[in-house]
Amino acid sequence: MSYKVKLELFEGPLDLLLYLIKKEEVDVTDIPIARITGQYLEYLEVIKLLDLDIAGEFLVMAAELMRIKSRMLLPPEEQPVEEEEEEDPRAELVRRLLEYQKFKEAANRLGHLEATQKELFTRPFQKLSDAGEEEEEYFETGIFDLLSAFSRILQRMPKQILYEIVKDEFTVEGKVHEIFHLLVTQPVLYFSHLFEKAKNRLEVVAIFLAILELIRLQEIVVRQRTLFSEIEILRNKDKIESGVKKGETQE
Repeated sequence: MSYKVKLELFEGPLDLLLYLIKKEEVDVTDIPIARITGQYLEYLEVIKLLDLDIAGEFLVMAAELMRIKSRMLLPPEEQPVEEEEEEDPRAELVRRLLEYQKFKEAANRLGHLEATQKELFTRPFQKLSDAGEEEEEYFETGIFDLLSAFSRILQRMPKQILYEIVKDEFTVEGKVHEIFHLLVTQPVLYFSHLFEKAKNRLEVVAIFLAILELIRLQEIVVRQRTLFSEIEILRNKDKIESGVKKGETQE
C-alpha cells in the first residue's frame, strides 16, 4: 500500500526491547537474547508491511541484537582477543536499557505530576458518574501493543485469504469513515472485532492504518484494562468538547 502513516510519538527501539522484556516476564539484566531478537525481528516485519515512517535506528538495533546473539553462540575459545575480558556480550545493552528505563520512569512521574496539577487548578470539582460509582481504571494502549494485536490478527487469517489477489477496493480514508460511523452508534469498539469481517490482507492492513491515522489526529483513544488485554477504541472526549466549543463560538 502506498499510504504512509507518520506517528509523531512513535516509540524507539529501546522502548520495543523493554516492551518485549516485560511481555516475556524476564529480567532485564538476564535477557534471553535469542528469543527477544526473534520477536524484535517479527515486529520489524510487521512495521515494514505497514510501511510506517520510522527511523533507521530500529534497523541499527536489529543489527546490534544479531551481533550480540552471534557472539553468545561462539565458544569462549573463539571469542575475539580484544573482547575476551568482557564477561557478557549483553552487558552494554543492559546498561543502556537500565539507564533508559530510569529516564522513562522519571518522565512518567513528571507527566503524572503535571496532570495532577492541571486537575487541581483547572478542574477543582470533578463530577461523579450518575450511579455514584468510580470509573474503572484503564491505561492508554501503546504502539507496540497495537502492533502485537495486529500481528495476532494476521496470524489467525487463513493462508488462502492472506495471499488472495484482489482489486484495490479498500482505502485507509474509507476505513477511517467506517470507524467513525461505528463510533456514532457504539461508544466503545473492540480492536479484534473490527477485523472479523475482513475479506483479505489488504482490508486488514487498511483497517489498522486507519486506526493509526485516527490516533495521530487525536480523534480516538485506545485503551486497555490490563496489560496485554483486549484493546478498546473510543472517541477522544477532549476532541469532541473542543469541537462543540468551537461551534458555539462561531454561532
